[in-house]
Amino acid sequence: MTDASQTAAAPVPLSARLDRVGVVVALIAIVGMDWQPFATLKPNRLVSGQGLGLGSALPTFWAAIGIGILSLATILAVLRTGARLRLATGIVSLLMLALLIGLVPAHVVPPDNSFARVSPGAGFWLMALAFAVLTTDAIAKLKLGPLARLLLLAAAIAATALILGSGHWDGLSILKEYATNADKFWREGRQHILLAVASLAAAIVVGLPLGIACHRHATLRGVTLPVLNIIQTVPSMAMYGLMIVPLGLFAASFPIAAQLGIRGIGTAPALIALFLYSLLPVVANTVVGLAEVRRSVVEAAEGMGMTKHQRLMQVELPLALPVILTGIRIVLVQNIGLVTIAALIGGGGFGTFVFQGIGQAATDLVLLGAVPTIALAFTAAVLLDAVIELTERRRL
Repeated sequence: MTDASQTAAAPVPLSARLDRVGVVVALIAIVGMDWQPFATLKPNRLVSGQGLGLGSALPTFWAAIGIGILSLATILAVLRTGARLRLATGIVSLLMLALLIGLVPAHVVPPDNSFARVSPGAGFWLMALAFAVLTTDAIAKLKLGPLARLLLLAAAIAATALILGSGHWDGLSILKEYATNADKFWREGRQHILLAVASLAAAIVVGLPLGIACHRHATLRGVTLPVLNIIQTVPSMAMYGLMIVPLGLFAASFPIAAQLGIRGIGTAPALIALFLYSLLPVVANTVVGLAEVRRSVVEAAEGMGMTKHQRLMQVELPLALPVILTGIRIVLVQNIGLVTIAALIGGGGFGTFVFQGIGQAATDLVLLGAVPTIALAFTAAVLLDAVIELTERRRL
């Protein structure tokens, strides 16, 4: 009895009461809150600015509320609490950051000054990263299904659209860059999506049959996959550069090709380069997915009198679909990022703003291209992850 009571009264070790991910989140949040500027005030869009902490960037009332809520969220992140509380903490913290950063311009910029610019500082980005990690970790611990994750994504998009539509962020420099480039922004956005999706579609049309052929013929597989691996190792800048000379010569030899838009620079070389990068994941995942189909299942289909084509379309491909979709997910997320580099050869897309901003030393113009690219890639990943999981459930 004495031993049992002593065991029950033993103190819980500190490490057992702390969340490991939460400790990392808290450290990042503390650095962002205490040692990095929350916002940057610049005389104009090009000149380096002055860093402002939470206390000086905001009215006293909002600074106190912000510091209090973010500090409480940091403490909750460290403690080993329930996943639902951690999710709520992460979401509330991100919303608080979104609210606070929109209040900065009205507080620090005089009403008659149209040149001054306010940008989120390193502290804001660090805290946003910390609480985004906390939110993601909570979602993983809750083991939410695909539909629940899609609802959270829809809620995040709706909240962002609501804030943008309300004008709360209009005083920020990135929104001023958008106001200047609004028509161009949506044009380049359409081009960005077109290049990513069109190259993926072409890779599916070519890569899926090629993957099926590689699965059935070992000799073809032994040649095709190494070649595609070599293509995948070529740096994107070099790949785009390699497209310029042959397509330029082709356009010079066949003027009709130039009239159709096939030139050494522009959409054509970007599309071809993205298509080549897309082939390996599609082909390799098709081969792996078909190889994972149990032989007994194929033999049962044979016993039912199915032809080779029927077995492929009705049995093998449906069972291999989750693995094939994983390859497609890899390609789409990869291509959304690679399209950014295509702007260097006139391919268009959000990379246009990135490289213009670098050339002009305008950080917020760089962000105007980088932030939507990241948002597109994240959205595509969540959507396709949900589709893959739903497909796997149907297969089971």
